[in-house]
Amino acid sequence: MAIRSLGRIEWYGERRGERRARRVARAVAVGLSAVVALPVGGAAAHAGAAPGASAPALSAPEFRMFSSELRIGDSGAEVERLQQRLIDLGYWLDAADGEFGGHTLHAVWALQKAAGIDRDGIVGPVTRKALDDGVRPRAQSTSGDVVEIDLERQLLLVVSDGEVEKIFTTSTGSGKTYESQGEERVAVTPKGRYTVFRDVDAWDPGPLGSLYRPKYFNRGIAIHGYTSVPPHPASHGCARVSVKAMDWLWSSGRLDIHSTVLVW
Repeated sequence: MAIRSLGRIEWYGERRGERRARRVARAVAVGLSAVVALPVGGAAAHAGAAPGASAPALSAPEFRMFSSELRIGDSGAEVERLQQRLIDLGYWLDAADGEFGGHTLHAVWALQKAAGIDRDGIVGPVTRKALDDGVRPRAQSTSGDVVEIDLERQLLLVVSDGEVEKIFTTSTGSGKTYESQGEERVAVTPKGRYTVFRDVDAWDPGPLGSLYRPKYFNRGIAIHGYTSVPPHPASHGCARVSVKAMDWLWSSGRLDIHSTVLVW
């Protein structure tokens, strides 16, 4: 009888030890899952900074997911993670497809412009830090739905009640002189508050070339799509974005007739 009791005690002791081991294993697994599930982006940045100032808007763990620089022509999982981070921060991209093409280049330029760093389109240590810091531009307006054109940083911002929702790279007036219809003019994008008064849902031919789906807000000056959108001022006065970015602006309804455009 004593032997059977002792055997039963030993058996129960082994079962308790197994259950304890399983509990420890589950706890470790939950802890690891929590680490893996850490979000890339956090909450929006606090308000109160000066209008137009660049500041971190999303906190995140360090964005050290690249073993080398990323640039146009690269592809793979690291590029896809870069694209998703840019999208999470509000920089416009049509998709996170793992291909570093022209639209990803434009989004990287927009981030570099907002951060005030070299606009080389290469995701190296300085640009990765901007991704880590969650750099986003701030809006100039504080109320209403506004499309803002930041001339200094060459950014186009879709803003609602002071919150930046989408960020695009743009190219505005170069400041150079040019001749049109027998007159010499200067390529500038005038500052001011305007309203979209006309649009053309096609390539709109003009004396200086065709504009893709333009939204006119100041006489012949429009926000429009174009095949060339360098990271510096290069237009005759319009604000250029990529063709696909212009398609998004049309479909979003944020540049409909009577919409507000603020150039500053």
